[in-house]
Amino acid sequence: MFRKIILLLAALFIAAFAGLMLTKTLPYYTFEKGIHFLTTKSDDTNDNPVFRTGFYVHITTSLLVLVAGLLQFLPWLARRGPRLHRRLGKFYIIGILALAAPSGLILARFANGGLAAQVGFTLQCVVWWLCTWRAYQAARQRQWSLHVDWMLRSYAVTLAALALRSESYVMYYVFETKPIETYLTVTWLSWVGNLVLVEILLEAGLGRYFLREYFGNLLVKSTT
Repeated sequence: MFRKIILLLAALFIAAFAGLMLTKTLPYYTFEKGIHFLTTKSDDTNDNPVFRTGFYVHITTSLLVLVAGLLQFLPWLARRGPRLHRRLGKFYIIGILALAAPSGLILARFANGGLAAQVGFTLQCVVWWLCTWRAYQAARQRQWSLHVDWMLRSYAVTLAALALRSESYVMYYVFETKPIETYLTVTWLSWVGNLVLVEILLEAGLGRYFLREYFGNLLVKSTT
């Protein structure tokens, strides 16, 4: 029961973050150059069609896969049957492999903070892509335990956006770090820290828990 309460609170927190990100994302669809995050970029970067395309693809698909990933781990949706799970899974996997991760690589090329930030964001996108691809391969091979583990790793990297903003707030306002120190730290900590945490949780049995409690009936139906 305690574990279910913790997971429910985590799901509500992620859902609230997704709603917040939606409100932050909508103003960009005026396609103006001088708003919010885009004001940190030079005129040359803002006028670059590769950057502009990558930016809008990334902010759109990243939010969608964040929600799709969350829905896959909700028990009442998972128990509705394999068809809904497969559709959500396909959307999540294609969204990352074809759109969100590749567009993230474009943004990494234009990242503020120099080489350290560019390498950090690039590796994040590569790891995100590989974890998602491995989850897809495991599902195709009907290796359900591996599929759940790799999906959790993939979603941990998806949640780097949430971690980056939360960690930035704590570092800047609680520990009073300098802006550049905060930025360069969370560039790496947001996704590496999430992966370390999910590995600890997997060792503690989180993957087995989802496989048994959330997806047990679903996986039985998919094999019959």
